Amino acid sequence: MSTLGDGTRAVRAGLPVPEQFEPTLPGPVFAAHFHLSGDPVGPYTYGRETNPTWTLLEQAIGELEAPGEEVGTTVFASGMAAITAVLLSQVRSGDAVVLPDDGYQALPLVREQLAAYGVEVRTAPTGGDAQAALLEGAKLLWIESPSNPGLDVCDIRRLVEAAHAADVLVAVDNTLATPIGQRPLELGADFSVASDTKGMTGHGDLLLGHVTCRDPRLTADVRRWRKVVGAIPGPMEAWLAHRSLATLHLRIDRQCTTALALAEALGERAEVTGLRYPGLPTDPSHPVAARQMRRFGSVISFELADRGTAERFLSALRLVDDATSFGGVRSTAERRGRWGGDAVAEGFIRFSVGAEDPEDLLADVEQALDAAVR
Repeated sequence: MSTLGDGTRAVRAGLPVPEQFEPTLPGPVFAAHFHLSGDPVGPYTYGRETNPTWTLLEQAIGELEAPGEEVGTTVFASGMAAITAVLLSQVRSGDAVVLPDDGYQALPLVREQLAAYGVEVRTAPTGGDAQAALLEGAKLLWIESPSNPGLDVCDIRRLVEAAHAADVLVAVDNTLATPIGQRPLELGADFSVASDTKGMTGHGDLLLGHVTCRDPRLTADVRRWRKVVGAIPGPMEAWLAHRSLATLHLRIDRQCTTALALAEALGERAEVTGLRYPGLPTDPSHPVAARQMRRFGSVISFELADRGTAERFLSALRLVDDATSFGGVRSTAERRGRWGGDAVAEGFIRFSVGAEDPEDLLADVEQALDAAVR
């Protein structure tokens, strides 16, 4: 798999050895228990621990995360289940962790929970590799690059080298990029984590997450945590996710191409400020992003004058759903400040580019901006 192109890898990842008269991708296995006589050993013993449908999906994701390498992937019921599995399987009371202060909206909740468990939480912005100054004595560094929703980028390899020199583990939330946009394990990270609810599955119809590690001991820690807390995906969700991976490269390539075109068009509009997209050569994160990312993602962020202007813009869109989440085949946008958990202006828009025809989407955005500022 290491020598194949992204498209070939995506459509073949995790498929079982062909068998006469069997489907290419077996259907979901619904089972709480399996036939098991004698000692409880073997690949499938109880439904909270393992499932054949998970196995194929985990193999597929591992092939995308680290082509040609032996890695361990663990799938979870949601992205947050994957995030907490890494953090809570690794840190104990008295440990210190370094988190971004501009990351995913739910991270402050994680921060509160870690503090309640007696874990010291240090935070710094993603941009400028600011987290590097907080590594001394820490147990784990959590990176989110690009950050959500601000789209800042840090030098992952530089932070990993600094962290490992200080004996600190590194986890990278790679949700915005997906493995075909950025491979954290290749950049030295110990954990690559993602909410597969977003671009990995891309249809906005399921919740899922995963963690991939090179070190078998870390994989064992994460899998033990899944078993203990029971944060397991349903077999139907796992099967739908595996099916969706076959179009990952097609979806992401279309979305990234259109996202760049939209970002360029937004840059020409006087009413748009604070525009961020790592793929724009004028973006402050572009030089770092270009070194470590292979695709720049589907999400753009920008600001309009105020809440009213932003809401008029969203209401005027015809081809874009006013909805949270991102990475789906249908474009979505939202005024991010409505949730109250992000340090953003009232007119801040997070825009997720879908798979619509670029000309149609750009025309829709242009007319919505015109309507919003009249």
